[in-house]
Amino acid sequence: MRRFLFELVEGIRIAGQAIWANKMRSVLTTLGIVIGIASVTGMATVINGIEAGFQQSLSSLGSNVLHVQVWPMGGTNQWWKYVNRPEIDPSVADAIERRSRFAEATMADVDGSYMVKRRDQSLEGVSVNGVGPEYPRIQSVELQQGRFFSRSEARSARSVIVLGATVADELFPVVSPMGKEVSVGGHKFKVIGVLKPQGGGLFGGGIDGEVLVPFDTFDARWGVRDRGVEVKVKVAPTVSLAEAESEIIGIVRVERGLRPAEENNFEVGQQSDVREQFAPVKRGIYGVGIFLTALALLVGGIGVMNIMFVSVKERTKEIGIRKAVGAKKRTILLQFLIEAVVICLIGGIIGVAISAGIASIVRATLGVAASLPISTVLLAFGICTAVGVGFGLAPAWTGAQAEPVEALRYE
Repeated sequence: MRRFLFELVEGIRIAGQAIWANKMRSVLTTLGIVIGIASVTGMATVINGIEAGFQQSLSSLGSNVLHVQVWPMGGTNQWWKYVNRPEIDPSVADAIERRSRFAEATMADVDGSYMVKRRDQSLEGVSVNGVGPEYPRIQSVELQQGRFFSRSEARSARSVIVLGATVADELFPVVSPMGKEVSVGGHKFKVIGVLKPQGGGLFGGGIDGEVLVPFDTFDARWGVRDRGVEVKVKVAPTVSLAEAESEIIGIVRVERGLRPAEENNFEVGQQSDVREQFAPVKRGIYGVGIFLTALALLVGGIGVMNIMFVSVKERTKEIGIRKAVGAKKRTILLQFLIEAVVICLIGGIIGVAISAGIASIVRATLGVAASLPISTVLLAFGICTAVGVGFGLAPAWTGAQAEPVEALRYE
């Protein structure tokens, strides 16, 4: 064991000397490895960021929540099947609340885009959501300041508003927004609450950049006709979503006056529907990333193998001298394998550094929580070692098999 460790340390020392003596050649040799490792770690970084953003977006849909709407969740290419469906009437929410055995909370939801203004501060195109007082329970959000509007305020269409964290910071950078007035689409609203920061999702800025008003207030100010009203139903945790969905479908069919033989003219969706829509995108990213990574590592590995053959050829006489004084084939083999692995690890370090930079850029520009976990770094170095051993084995074997007499004659 001590002999093996000595040979390992000696091999690393000789490899370092050889790489330092041919710095430019070694750097050029690592380019393929750099590209390959940057590809695999960069792909993992981006996918982690997309997954985190996707999970954030799904959390905004609420857990154990069913969505009654005209269009399928996650979108569809067959738009012609759904475009002529009648809109969801807000009364569907009341019907589900009265008749459902499994619904914990129900509300109608509608949104529009308006200017939100306070004195000389204004924000264009803010998403204004008309929701019910059950919103915090259904969406699992918490308040940073103030309170949510009550059932009586919602029913009487009071001009009260709850701000997302980003909107509150933009309109009230210094003072507290509580009790202050803001203008939304030309109408005055009193601020009664501010939501805790939620973070951006994959599909936009999330609830932080939105504001919430009572559904009936939204209807009274701007109307809800042709605005894509949907109904959200929070299902009791002791009930399966499939069982609750079956019940909700029956209630909505009755409410919309459908005969037994008629097809549903609405959709009841949940988080899993969005996951299914997103799955092909993830697979596509993985496929492209793996292909580019494999291609780059193949090119880099071939480059390492070629340089190692050159290195063996240049040091043939050195190999002959070492063998003549008693060096074993194993020692020569280990020496050149270590050199190949060290070259690949240098490329891996550079590639990981590039990926860390990519992660920072993605976080800063796209707002996606891209990260480079230690498991990915370890995977990268494992790949480097495997490439070094795999492509360095043939040159190392060639050097180890050299005959001492013939090697000493080499000029």
